[in-house]
Formats: sequence, C-alpha cells, structure tokens
Amino acid sequence: MPYYLYKITSRDSLELVKRLQLLEVHEVFRAAKNEARRLRAEQPLEGVRYKVMFAESRLTAEEKLLEKREKPVLMEYER
Repeated sequence: MPYYLYKITSRDSLELVKRLQLLEVHEVFRAAKNEARRLRAEQPLEGVRYKVMFAESRLTAEEKLLEKREKPVLMEYER
C-alpha cells in the first residue's frame, strides 16, 4: 500500500472545513516522512499542515484525514 503526502489547510474558525491537496505518493515510508519533514521546516505557515497517510487508495486516505476525531480524555494521573 502506498503512502500519501497531503497538504491540509484550514481556517482558524472553521477547523471542520479542511482543504486537502495531494502532493506526492511514495512506496516507502522513510521517503514520505522525510519529504513531510522538509516541507514542515521549509514553510512553517499557520493553518497549514503536512500529513502522511498509509492507505489502500487515495479515497480511503482522504476519508481518514477528514473524519472528526474526539480528543482523548485525560485521567487525573496522566496530567
């Protein structure tokens, strides 16, 4: 399965509305990770994130990136 590198942009007030842009597809995780790190260091823009997603297809990768995930609940001893 390939690794998809995405540029994700969102407005501060509209975290639920994300714009995904597929940048590259890699067969090896190390290459995708290194490219994501390079892009993060090169352009530290606010509201822009770079994510690597491992998925069977581009559609599956985008569905995973767009799903709403709840923040984990921290227990007292974890703080």
